[in-house]
Amino acid sequence: MRTHTVSISLSSFGADAVRRLGQASYLPLLAAAGARRVEWREELFDSAPDAATLANLAAEHGLQSLYSTPLELWREDGSLEPAIAQRLQLASEIGAVALKVSLGHYQDGCDLPALAPLLQHKTALYVENDQTPYGGRLQTLVKFFREAQAQGVAPGMTFDIGNWYWHDESPLLAAQLLGRWVRYVHCKAVARRADGRLVAVVPEDLDLAQWRELMTHFAPGLPRAIEYPLAGEDLLALTARQVAQLAELEGQVCHG
Repeated sequence: MRTHTVSISLSSFGADAVRRLGQASYLPLLAAAGARRVEWREELFDSAPDAATLANLAAEHGLQSLYSTPLELWREDGSLEPAIAQRLQLASEIGAVALKVSLGHYQDGCDLPALAPLLQHKTALYVENDQTPYGGRLQTLVKFFREAQAQGVAPGMTFDIGNWYWHDESPLLAAQLLGRWVRYVHCKAVARRADGRLVAVVPEDLDLAQWRELMTHFAPGLPRAIEYPLAGEDLLALTARQVAQLAELEGQVCHG
């Protein structure tokens, strides 16, 4: 069976633990577990990251990098976030294949051609569906990608499977409508707690079956990321099982 690139978002190990130990401390675990990519999380750095250090550490462990920032592409007034260019440069210095951002406040009148210089960077720009009501809903994202495509400035998309549930929207319908732009898949199952809150959880067999169907709407073999809790006494064994599971996840329509 073919295996595909699996990334691990370092937030999966718990924000408090990652901040205490440092993101780089998890690289040996990722490499030993069979992951091929680390997703650095800007919000988990206590200070500005040293790009050269991160690049060297990732290379030492044979890992690709992707850099995630909480910045939103479009500001509330509809203007392009100027700090995105700086983050692309930082991601490039880290050696990241892409910078992941959220859509933000996309609206009529946004200057789509202003995206062109950002897309000429050697580090790709990926826009993710997040949990915000203004930037994470399917209708808004479809509008953005279609209009950006029409003007020749469509970035890639990070498709977060779990985030659709925060809007009570169908991941399958989203995959059907957005699949042509997807370049990276964030995988997380979602459960509702007793207090009504939605939380990310480890996938079960039904989740994996649904994910296989989603994958039929994306280009074959896209990198996929773990973004659900990884915690246990034998963290290496647990992480390795989850990595292998996602690496072998093929896109095939499931019946019955």
